[in-house]
Amino acid sequence: MSVSCKEQFERHYEAHLKHLRLKGLQPKTIEAYARAVRTVGAYFDGCIEDLSEQQLLDYFTDRLATHSWSAVKLDLYGLKFYYAHVLRKPWTSVDLVKPPKGQRLPDIVTVEETRRLIEATRMLSYRVFFFTLYSLGLRLGEGLALTVADIDAARRRVHIRAGKGNKDRFVPLPATTLEVLRRFWRLHRNPVLLFPNRAGGLAAAAAASTPLDRGGVQLALRKVVAACGLKKRSRPTVFATAMPHI
Repeated sequence: MSVSCKEQFERHYEAHLKHLRLKGLQPKTIEAYARAVRTVGAYFDGCIEDLSEQQLLDYFTDRLATHSWSAVKLDLYGLKFYYAHVLRKPWTSVDLVKPPKGQRLPDIVTVEETRRLIEATRMLSYRVFFFTLYSLGLRLGEGLALTVADIDAARRRVHIRAGKGNKDRFVPLPATTLEVLRRFWRLHRNPVLLFPNRAGGLAAAAAASTPLDRGGVQLALRKVVAACGLKKRSRPTVFATAMPHI
């Protein structure tokens, strides 16, 4: 990377980060768009101010050889954002990347399979977390973000904040889930978080300021799925279905 390109890229990249934050994008989107510009910057040694269509064609072809269509799309959107808001240049390669159209149905676990998964989860915090995701039909991030204040026991509902599309919503709170959450809270007594971080053990959970680790939750579920012998590509998102009577 030449000195001039490097300096210019670093300056523009910092502006890119500022624009991402000011546009009110979700943290995961900010991370993806920032990574997209870092990656293309490394590929072209920082000289990305006037990329030709042939250069972009070569770049995205190479990316597709090692990454999924979804990853390539994020790279495309991140670079388009960079051109529009940092460079203030029109994006001319509109039809450069077109992922194949397709519709895939998610693997939804049955009530009996969910029962097996939850019963096979030995760590209490993960067991309660998986049960809560399933019974409320939540996504992983929504479950991790739950706080004590989000539980409205009187109205039997849960306030889900900044869910998909950065929208709030209310979901019904089954009596069984409420009782499970109450028993679990009495063990850690964190004044804010429903699922505090396990670092430091139970004694430290009451003062934890962060929720369970996302990677730890995903790893735990994969291990339980393997132990149960389920062939579905189970992730916490597959729990978004009806309330099981367990």
